[in-house]
Amino acid sequence: MKGKKKKAVLALADGSIFQGEAIGADGETGGEVVFNTSMSGYQEILTDPSYAFQILTFTCPHIGNVGVNDEDVESARVQVAGLIVRQFSGHYANFRARSSLGDYLRQNNIVGISGIDTRALVLHLRNYGAQMGVISTADCSAGELVDKARALPSMEGLDLAKDVSTDRAYDWRQGVWRPHEGYRTFPDEELNGRPLCVAFDYGVKYNILRLLVEHGFRVRVVPAQTSVDDVLRMSPDALFLSNGPGDPAAVKYGVEAVRKLIGKIPIFGICLGHQILGLALGAPTYKLKFGHRGGNHPVRNELTGFVEITVQNHGFATVASKMPQGVELTHLNLNDQTVEGLRLKEAGAFSVQYHPESSPGPSDARYLFREFRELVESWRTGR
Repeated sequence: MKGKKKKAVLALADGSIFQGEAIGADGETGGEVVFNTSMSGYQEILTDPSYAFQILTFTCPHIGNVGVNDEDVESARVQVAGLIVRQFSGHYANFRARSSLGDYLRQNNIVGISGIDTRALVLHLRNYGAQMGVISTADCSAGELVDKARALPSMEGLDLAKDVSTDRAYDWRQGVWRPHEGYRTFPDEELNGRPLCVAFDYGVKYNILRLLVEHGFRVRVVPAQTSVDDVLRMSPDALFLSNGPGDPAAVKYGVEAVRKLIGKIPIFGICLGHQILGLALGAPTYKLKFGHRGGNHPVRNELTGFVEITVQNHGFATVASKMPQGVELTHLNLNDQTVEGLRLKEAGAFSVQYHPESSPGPSDARYLFREFRELVESWRTGR
């Protein structure tokens, strides 16, 4: 006879209440409630540091059926503050799986809820915007949970990059995953002599680092608050600005450091790194109503006219109407016309708002890593 499933409650700051069943760890968690429209790749999504302090809702109704494995991770742990799904599978079947998603959530102390109408929740967030919420498996009133959700700090003004960043510099040697081979670790003798790319870690995904290595870089990851002097002492050939969580305008140390480095070495930024580059160039950011999260967002490359299907995960955007003189808008979101890419060509600096490394999602935009390597080579040979 199956045991009775434990109840859980999701309370939003506007007073909305959703009753469901507990998944993962027992307890209580709070954060900004958002949604992701991807149809697959839940393990990569859950381990993306850009989801720090966010409770994630999957629009895909069935989650957990392929379990989890040791390879499909984008950081050292699960990063979401909580998980919301329609139907949660305790049974899994996949040749790479090592455990169930439920066990994985419990091991990482992640509180979640299933069995709610996620369509209704997503429509609510779409209509009224992402907002703070609390999931609890404890015996407390809905009113108490709403009060707790209202007491949470807004995502605006939060610097979360320093919380998820590495606390010490390290060299990255791992390449991309290949069937029947797994991940290849490059030996030092093969990496020596390559151009050095220093990567600011604001919450970097592993697959970004893997693709930098695959495209011919020697990669050194440094903490988000690394000084300009420390970066220049490494004599880098390139600078990478990573993705990450929180409000880009709050990462003032990052904006100031990048401002001082523009024009000295080629720069490539992704997601939060894109926003930080824009701020350093003088383009402000603003909070989107409910953000862009999923693996199916169409973006037009304004330089070529080609449309890419992209992976996205961000709640802030760069203001298109306040693009500084000389800065080109290179990519445009076809859903809402928001800025998806920019460049300052003469300074060798460019960035995109979306995730060209995918993992999970389409790989339409991986050409950007090749273009970054070509840009670095042109600078090394005197342009």
